[in-house]
Amino acid sequence: MLDKALTSVSKLESAYLAWKALPLASRKQTITRIQERLLTHTEEYASAITTDMNKPLAQSIAEVKKCASLCSYYLNHIDKFLRPQPLQSSWSESYVRLDPLGVLLAVMPWNFPFWQVFRVAIPNLLLGNVLAVKHASNVPTVAALLDEIFQDETLGFPIYKNLPLASHHVEAIIAHPAIKGVTLTGSEPAGRSVAQCAGKYLKKSVLELGGSAAFIVCEDADLNRAVATAVNARMQNAGQSCIAGKRILVQQSIAKAFIEAFTEKVKALKQGDKYDLSTEIGAMAREDLAIEIEEMVEQSLSEGATLLCGGKRTGAFYEPTVLTDVTPTMRVFKEETFGPVAVITTFRDFEEAIALSNQSDFGLGVAIFSQNVDFVKSQASRFDEGAVYINEMLISDPHLPFGGIKNSGYGRELSYFGVWEFANIKTVVVK
Repeated sequence: MLDKALTSVSKLESAYLAWKALPLASRKQTITRIQERLLTHTEEYASAITTDMNKPLAQSIAEVKKCASLCSYYLNHIDKFLRPQPLQSSWSESYVRLDPLGVLLAVMPWNFPFWQVFRVAIPNLLLGNVLAVKHASNVPTVAALLDEIFQDETLGFPIYKNLPLASHHVEAIIAHPAIKGVTLTGSEPAGRSVAQCAGKYLKKSVLELGGSAAFIVCEDADLNRAVATAVNARMQNAGQSCIAGKRILVQQSIAKAFIEAFTEKVKALKQGDKYDLSTEIGAMAREDLAIEIEEMVEQSLSEGATLLCGGKRTGAFYEPTVLTDVTPTMRVFKEETFGPVAVITTFRDFEEAIALSNQSDFGLGVAIFSQNVDFVKSQASRFDEGAVYINEMLISDPHLPFGGIKNSGYGRELSYFGVWEFANIKTVVVK
């Protein structure tokens, strides 16, 4: 299997030379055809996501549609992003242009198996790079489908190759001379391993790793809006999202009202058949993931946390759970809870909220709910995060750069930053 993958990478190296030589208009035509497949086969692709990793079908459909929307964004903006940028200097002319690097390796996760691939692939393909993709082993149907989606018979060469490999073969792929950069979305240990390999072979890398985002609710917040958003931020995709609101921090004066309303909405989430469009919460992607969440919750309960609802597991399904009286010393506060478990901690004032939010090894983002927007904006620099969202949950949007600091990784995806990361930023000077 490794030999076959290495051969695929070599073929991509040859294809890259042909792909980058095409005019941008031709590359845009290929991406347009890919987008049309997404829109034509939305339910088929969504069903594959649901089958592979148990995401409720309605959420899988939304994921596929979001990928089509991302295509539109880059098709509409790529000409501007790739336009040479003049710079003032002592020479008669000087400017910066963006050129592609070559073949990129993308190591992709299972939780958003279409979206994560598309947000890497589309800007880089339009730039002129090509992709070898090592997808998560538990989404084989999706991985094979994506390989089909990115094939364009009018080209006569591949621009995307699926590499169905075990994780221990990733270093051999990174070492291949054709690979010019590697991007990974996944766990912190996986990120460290890939970064080490990439550094060893002097390959550019981008890492989008875990998160333990704080969801801060101040006493002047619109309570109904904050509650509804918090439920979605924590429970969407059964809580299996790096940017989920994993630590809910609520000001003491409104804690009772918030907790009561939040818990009722969590209890009301509709469970059931994952292929039923009305189902809101489904099983986790694998049983071992649910077992890990179960152990974290049980340990925190033994340390003094209070269980308000949920807390039971049946196979890979873990009930939507709410824990209060959570302290910063507990595992569910310190570690990333990658499942449908909401942990609630109270704070006295905004100073304490900042301190609690920053009391994390992760730094992907923070959501803050308050009607005093000007004040919160003035405090944004004090949060050790890659993003600050005010009166909104953290989301990954094509218009905005996405990425974290600290143990959440480095580099950025999306917006024009998603084009620059794997570009040769080339200076041109004319005397």
